Amino acid sequence: MNLNPIIEKIKANKKNIIIGCLAAIIAVSATFAAFYGGYTIGQNTTKNIKITGVADITPGSDVSADFGIFWQAWNKIKQDYLHGKDLKEEDMVYAAIKGLAENIGDPYTTFFSPEDAKKFGEDVDGKFGGIGAELSDQNGSVVVVAPLENTPASRAGIKAKDIIIKVDDIDMYGKTTEEAVKIIRGEPNTKVKLIIAREGLDGPLEVELTREIIEIPNIKWRMEGDRILYLKLQSFSQTAPYSFYKTVIEASENNPRGMVLDLRNDPGGYLEVAVNIAGWFVDKGEVVVRERYASGEETVYRSYGNEALKDLPIVVLVNGGTASASEILAGAMRDHNGTELVGTQTFGKGTVQTLEELKDGSMLKITIANWMTPNGTVLEGEGLSVDHEIENTESDAENGRDAELEKALEIIEAQIGEQK
Repeated sequence: MNLNPIIEKIKANKKNIIIGCLAAIIAVSATFAAFYGGYTIGQNTTKNIKITGVADITPGSDVSADFGIFWQAWNKIKQDYLHGKDLKEEDMVYAAIKGLAENIGDPYTTFFSPEDAKKFGEDVDGKFGGIGAELSDQNGSVVVVAPLENTPASRAGIKAKDIIIKVDDIDMYGKTTEEAVKIIRGEPNTKVKLIIAREGLDGPLEVELTREIIEIPNIKWRMEGDRILYLKLQSFSQTAPYSFYKTVIEASENNPRGMVLDLRNDPGGYLEVAVNIAGWFVDKGEVVVRERYASGEETVYRSYGNEALKDLPIVVLVNGGTASASEILAGAMRDHNGTELVGTQTFGKGTVQTLEELKDGSMLKITIANWMTPNGTVLEGEGLSVDHEIENTESDAENGRDAELEKALEIIEAQIGEQK
């Protein structure tokens, strides 16, 4: 500000007034400059907000992110949102963690509130009310990994890779697997309506199912003719190793010359179960699966079984519902024994999750590694290709024909013939 015109108009005998006015003007100018400078800096700089009354808010020493932004948003919501005073701070914390887990781009990393964590634990026990389908969320869609045999889902014709668009008029787009499961499940004998999209159909398909208590099955078997054992492994649950042992002992009385191992629509289960069962088919000490972490380090799981079936001609049936532990077993058998896979490309569920319980009973399920076959094939995304691609048609189903199994039996018969 130019003070000369003002000073020239002031009489010499008003010296004190001049000095007083000058001081006031300078003070006002300095105050305005300070305010404007601070305002400008404040608009372009993250605020550092001191938070009190909140427990355990100090991040680790290696965190470089400015948490002031988070707390600034927190305060704005609490103070300025129309219903901010009604918000439960615990729910706000859970929502923030859930958003963190959902936005890292991995469908299997999930946050569970204490209530959801308890329900998740009940689900792992293997008995629940629902439709009997393994689900996954991929690219914003809820996708069927595999329908479990003899459940409402399988009886209604639900297939692997079906996309669930709606459940009872609730839009499923953007829902996590856990959210979809909570919506689909309900009391036994109640009905639920699914709208699904399926490759090859002109439009959505509406299916109504009646919920049942779902018990995850293990194994069933029969002899195909007098020489070939057909064994269907339906899940890699905790009881599967003992069930497999009993089945092999019982079936061995028929002196089978070959085997068809059916892993179609087997959504997998426990890693240690896959390693255990692989011990029947590969040499002791062989690599069954590799876990590769973000650091590049690997954990290698090796077979430790009795090798009793490793010299038996075997064909493995797979399809788009073959996932996780079942892909591990099929991959190990092919890499070590050259076992042929018949059917269609597997699902491609090949990541490792760990469960971390937080101090209030909530839980994080975090993806920590990739699964790879002994030869280094990454399972996630692509899955396993097949040696003989064949897929049952609707006509096959209507006529009670299993063209995929027929092809597997044909291959096994040829292998048995070569051994003569």
